[in-house]
Amino acid sequence: LNRNVMAPPAPYKNRPEYEYALQYANNVADLLTPQTGAYYEIWLDGEKAVSAEEDPAVKAARQSNGNGTIFSDDKEEPIYGEHYMPRKFKCSVTVPGDNSVDLYSQDLSLVVITNEAGELQGFDVYAGGGLGRTHNKEETFARLADEICYVAKDDVYNLVKAIVATQRDFGDRTDRRHARLKYLINDKGVQWFRAKVAEYFGKPLEAFKPLPDWKYLDFLGWHEQGDGKLFVGISVDNGRIKDEGSFQLKTALREIVQKYNVPMLVTPHQNVLIYDISPDFKQEIQGILDRCGIQRETAIDPIVRYAMACPAMPTCGLAITESERVMPSILERIRALLTKVGLEDEHFVVRMTGCPNGCARPYLAELAFVGSAPESYQIWLGGSPDQTRLAQPIEQKLHVNDFEAFLEPIFVYFKQKRQLSESFGNFCDRVGLESIRQFVTNHQSADSMTTEINDLDVTSSNAEENETATAGGKVRRRISVRDEIYNELKEEAARQSKPITQLATEAISTYLKKIKEEG
Repeated sequence: LNRNVMAPPAPYKNRPEYEYALQYANNVADLLTPQTGAYYEIWLDGEKAVSAEEDPAVKAARQSNGNGTIFSDDKEEPIYGEHYMPRKFKCSVTVPGDNSVDLYSQDLSLVVITNEAGELQGFDVYAGGGLGRTHNKEETFARLADEICYVAKDDVYNLVKAIVATQRDFGDRTDRRHARLKYLINDKGVQWFRAKVAEYFGKPLEAFKPLPDWKYLDFLGWHEQGDGKLFVGISVDNGRIKDEGSFQLKTALREIVQKYNVPMLVTPHQNVLIYDISPDFKQEIQGILDRCGIQRETAIDPIVRYAMACPAMPTCGLAITESERVMPSILERIRALLTKVGLEDEHFVVRMTGCPNGCARPYLAELAFVGSAPESYQIWLGGSPDQTRLAQPIEQKLHVNDFEAFLEPIFVYFKQKRQLSESFGNFCDRVGLESIRQFVTNHQSADSMTTEINDLDVTSSNAEENETATAGGKVRRRISVRDEIYNELKEEAARQSKPITQLATEAISTYLKKIKEEG
């Protein structure tokens, strides 16, 4: 059935398109909510604590039977009937240009269209996106949503029902892996889908309206809401709110909410927005964030800021390998590698998942790691910085210890052949995977004839030093330190905005130099 409906998280009060997006996201969620009360009612001590209050237009739309969109004899579930949907169904509502919801990954997306006075006119409609797939099952794949039509505001609920009814009645119920709307549209074609939706809708579909380019927005930092109050976006690494060492995010959020009685929103990028803040409290709240070690958006390494990982192990039973727990160290290694090849100021969208189901939306990233075996990942390249193009797989099973050997020549190629201001994902898409593979092969062949390179990787463990052979004839040396030393090193690296490996190398080098000087 329908999942939570997404909308841009920014709580602007002076931009009507954002208010419309939130309003209609809630209304679409109500329209498609199962009518069996147990799905959304909460009871405490025999009293109903949470119920559903609907817009009257939504309730009327649910009961309106245009051309077979509802089951008139099923009073309890007029839209879903006895069988619900073949698979999950995900929706979003956004505004032109704001792709904070990753709209191309949704089954159904609405884009608010207003006139020059800011009055709602209707919606552009996308359908058929979805990212879940299964390794070694070529019939499963990630797919971007297609432009479907424009619909006037008075008809939007009937159009949503027509799309849902098309998937409900024609989606594949025999094969779970082939049951999403994206496969129906892919198999039948967009023109067939438009025609069938028009049948349920009861009239021809209107042409899609032109839209500006999409941009990814995360709304971190301080912003004016437009009603005299403020909101602040706080980065949350991989969505995990916790207290760890000098980083006390859970403590900070608890103190702010309790002291100032302000609400919070979670964002599609796993961050938090605190809103309805009086300007009088801005300095005090920022002081709490600073005291608790919460970095301001300008201090966050962009490669960390725009990265995302799924929980994976030990939380998710579907995980093949790690994701959230190793993502910070992977980003450190990528930053160190970029610095090594002379791209120290470069950043791009990195996403990681512990399995191919795509919960962190990796197939839209510029660089993605998708778990394919224990400690091994598929490598995907070529998504756009604004998540409007699918990435492509370049390596099927790369061990975590071999990332540097594989990625270094790709970054070298990027540095040598990029166009002016070209992003990493756009570069990979332009030159193509075959060109990248050829460069990697030639680079590794040449490198294997040169002096062996030793990389230092610092880990928190009690194990002794060990070596791991990697592709291209390199050797990766791993030195383990006690947990307390590693934690101190990690905090100092964060304070200096340096990778742990770089700081550790500098410290060891300084120590060895001092020993030599002392004889």
